[in-house]
Amino acid sequence: MRYPNPGVIALIALSLCVAHVAAAQASPAQASGNKEAAVTGHATGTFDVKLTPQPADEQAKAAGIGRMSGDKQWHGDLSGTSKVEMLSFGTGAKGSSGGYVALEQFTGTLAGRSGSFVLQQSGTMTRGVPTLSISVIPDSGTGQLAGITGTMNITISDGKHSYDFNYTLPTQ
Repeated sequence: MRYPNPGVIALIALSLCVAHVAAAQASPAQASGNKEAAVTGHATGTFDVKLTPQPADEQAKAAGIGRMSGDKQWHGDLSGTSKVEMLSFGTGAKGSSGGYVALEQFTGTLAGRSGSFVLQQSGTMTRGVPTLSISVIPDSGTGQLAGITGTMNITISDGKHSYDFNYTLPTQ
């Protein structure tokens, strides 16, 4: 069995981010049954990311699954850092298929509020055609970001990463 190399894993993840810009709308608090008032917002900015290949266990290796850890520095409306854990599968060849899943804990500030929340990412490349979904895991918010919901898009242009984040927060 051929194992994906770490560079291929990063290439697949970045290719999915580059090629996909989906329309995203934050879920209103009322949609989840929460009756308290909410504030919707839109955050944009950039981030720097460093991904580091991690050893996979024997079962993952046998299945061709790669693993990476990462650190991000967020700039703009989101200001802070995050830690990322990613699993991926695919060869990275042009026009091929593959996918990745990632969990990422952001810690910092948004709209003048501090705290943390967890993003869940899922990307699939189907014969070169990407799809990407990034959303806040419900009830993962802490501190002044408790109760946050939202979805995010990521784009990469000229090697620079940027984000577009639609979110809802309970009023303080």
